[in-house]
Amino acid sequence: MKIKIVTVGKLKEKYLKDGIAEYSKRISRFATVEMIELADEKTPDRASDSENAKILYVEGNRILSKIGEREFVVVLAIEGKTLSSEEFSKQLEQASINGSSTLTFVIGGSLGLSKEVKNELTYL
Repeated sequence: MKIKIVTVGKLKEKYLKDGIAEYSKRISRFATVEMIELADEKTPDRASDSENAKILYVEGNRILSKIGEREFVVVLAIEGKTLSSEEFSKQLEQASINGSSTLTFVIGGSLGLSKEVKNELTYL
């Protein structure tokens, strides 16, 4: 299995980078991990709603360009629902049965995720 993490923005904090490296090493016996950090758009101070929507749209297109057709995608969004380990395991099992061999997590930027991303992808 392959695990892909698609994020908007670069990770800057050393402790987070260290944590990711440690968990990637631990899971490497079971799966490969790929981190994709996409550029985030600069948000002007006191941006209007239309400016924010444009930024979300551009970032959303970057996200969608990194996701393949047969990937099982988990969009981490505030509107999502919390699953128990058992529920998530069942989702993964069903995805595997349906032919998905890549588990992709999507994390938006500071403004969140565009409606295009949320509409295109099923999120938990």
